[in-house]
Amino acid sequence: MKIGTLLLALFCLPLLNCKQNNENQFVFFLHNRFLEAHPITAEHPEFGRVHYHEIIAAFEASGLQVISEQRNGNVNARNYAEGMVTQVDSLLKQGVLAKNITVVGTSKGGYIAQYVSTIANNPELNFVFIASFQDADIENIPDINFCGNILNIYERSDSFGVSALARKNSSRCELANFKEIELNTGLGHGFLFKPMKVWIKPTIQWAKGNYTLD
Repeated sequence: MKIGTLLLALFCLPLLNCKQNNENQFVFFLHNRFLEAHPITAEHPEFGRVHYHEIIAAFEASGLQVISEQRNGNVNARNYAEGMVTQVDSLLKQGVLAKNITVVGTSKGGYIAQYVSTIANNPELNFVFIASFQDADIENIPDINFCGNILNIYERSDSFGVSALARKNSSRCELANFKEIELNTGLGHGFLFKPMKVWIKPTIQWAKGNYTLD
């Protein structure tokens, strides 16, 4: 898998600071499938533009250091996740604490994040899965195993995201923190196209170690 030069640039810059401050908090943000095949400015016929840069800006405004890139083509989720795990491991080797690393994914990005959780198998990492679990996944994607501090966010009117308790219960890793949020925006899958406070705020809280979301 090829990690783009954008990701590498964003990744290498904060590493200069990690050596001096292991309390830096990092977010890997993985966008949805739509941006894999369309430019940033493209309009989804139903949900409009993906506010990719605005979402990243919302995370950065809270003090988080964001690592992200626009994926090209229909990438294989597991293969891409393997490359992400390499990036996570690099941060850990630089002295960044696992509790200060969060992998956030929306829709397909959430499935990639689930594979990162599976492959990394590190119970201290943080993960936020957004609109990225369906009941059929237990049978259709049996190799996913949740591991880490897991926050699952889904929208009541969205058929592409439901409670992931079934996956939690089938996972072999003991989860110190697991929480779910059911939204009721009425926007269907479109809620994740914008940096809406209802999912951005709890994601930031989770990345900062507030597992009760107080």
